[in-house]
Amino acid sequence: MSSPVAVTPMGARGKAGATAVGAVQSAALIDAENEHIAHTYHPLPVVVASAEGAWVTDVEGRRYLDCLAAYSAVNFGHGHPALVAAASAQLGRVTLTSRAFHNDQLGPFVGALASLAKKDMVIPMNTGAEAVESGLKLARAWGYRVKGVQPDRANIIVADGNFHGRTITIISFSDDAAATKDFGPFTPGFRSVPYGDAAAIEAAIDENTVAVLLEPIQGEAGIRIPPADYLPAVREIATRHNVLFIADEIQSGLGRTGATFQCDNVGVVPDLYLLGKALGGGIVPVSAVVGNADILGVLGTGEHGSTFGGNPLAAAVGSAVVALLETGEYQERARVLGARLAERLEALIGLGVVAVRSAGLWAGVDIDPDLATGRRVCELLMQRGVLAKDTHGSTIRLAPPIVISQEDLDFAVDQLEAVLTDLR
Repeated sequence: MSSPVAVTPMGARGKAGATAVGAVQSAALIDAENEHIAHTYHPLPVVVASAEGAWVTDVEGRRYLDCLAAYSAVNFGHGHPALVAAASAQLGRVTLTSRAFHNDQLGPFVGALASLAKKDMVIPMNTGAEAVESGLKLARAWGYRVKGVQPDRANIIVADGNFHGRTITIISFSDDAAATKDFGPFTPGFRSVPYGDAAAIEAAIDENTVAVLLEPIQGEAGIRIPPADYLPAVREIATRHNVLFIADEIQSGLGRTGATFQCDNVGVVPDLYLLGKALGGGIVPVSAVVGNADILGVLGTGEHGSTFGGNPLAAAVGSAVVALLETGEYQERARVLGARLAERLEALIGLGVVAVRSAGLWAGVDIDPDLATGRRVCELLMQRGVLAKDTHGSTIRLAPPIVISQEDLDFAVDQLEAVLTDLR
């Protein structure tokens, strides 16, 4: 399976077509945005106007290799023909009915997604944070109605360094000061323990514990990969204590790490999958909680919902995403190219890189803090035609679309090597 992008000569990448007029237009657009938008992000100074496959083009005509893929929302590349076709066909039919009525796309979508996850029921939502919130509500309801926890006493165990979204309830169990300062009071009922420490989870469980919520790989924290025996141990502990194991696969799932779910890579089946980002194919926001009826069935009419959740446009695109994953081609591609990415990045250790963590086409690269910040490295990569994102000071994240070619993947690492050489 090759990228749909027509590859330009190596020397033209990131440089072709730039004009003085374009530069003025770019600056004007950035100024207009900054004047009227709340400054909750600090984007790199590039203004994207179009995209295809693994490449984006800015208003100046410069092309950049996208190595972020919208935080894994664009796993299948920009403008994937099958996904665009599904969205285009549905746009001309019906896009929204609300869940007050049935639509002809929702049944096939939730059926296909449940089958992909080897579960039997789905709660369709829109954003990743909504999927997490839905999972939390569901776990509490299950705890009270099935496990028999006394009212208002349920607790959920989470991990230090987590990132599950930015709603008030979710940041209530974050240890990131930027996410929590001045946003209290917070929602009670959460216990945080060190990530990667299964014994700490077991020690935190009591008679009121209803769930353990974990990212199989912590993405925002810098692609933190736990020991191989961690998730299997958590699965065993949760089963033994009659506690739900909830896997937030919003970033790690749907092909990114070389499997349909990262849990597959360690032989674990959680009680609930939380999905989002790539489920919408980079076209529309689609998220879901996926599990079995003995858990999801505890919710009754009127207890949860979303006007846009399960809308026919989202369902049509989601069905097309599931169809792509059912072939296994993307998972295999992420495994093969991921091995190449890991090999190339690990060769940079000692040359400005102090550590690399990778799983499939997802890598966290720790830059020597005495050399540069992650932000500075990303700015210099941008000048060389590669877009990436920093996190936690000196770490950069690489998550290119799975459709990327090996040639383009090598180009990205070549540019990182060149940036590090210049900085030294």
